[in-house]
Amino acid sequence: MYAIIETGGKQYRVEKGDIIDVELLGDTQEKSIEFKNVLFFHDGSAVKIGAPNVDGCVVLGELLQEIRGPKVISFKYKKRKNYRRKVGHRQNYLRVKITEIKE
Repeated sequence: MYAIIETGGKQYRVEKGDIIDVELLGDTQEKSIEFKNVLFFHDGSAVKIGAPNVDGCVVLGELLQEIRGPKVISFKYKKRKNYRRKVGHRQNYLRVKITEIKE
């Protein structure tokens, strides 16, 4: 059984027990997270495709921790112009464990 969910402008294929890193979801005081944007659901025999979302299907997850992604370096350079700019960035993510897929 698996589902395809959408969160943070990205799509993830998830099964029960998977651990995924998603964009920050605003208020994260609760330990449980509910993903309602389920685009596709497959339970082994039947397939449900949403238009745009599957009705009544919800994916539940448990918040593990807030992490930071790898550092990305942006370096601008123009030869013979004495122009060099170096900027680093690290994106914040939530690490979520998928606990249940409800149909």
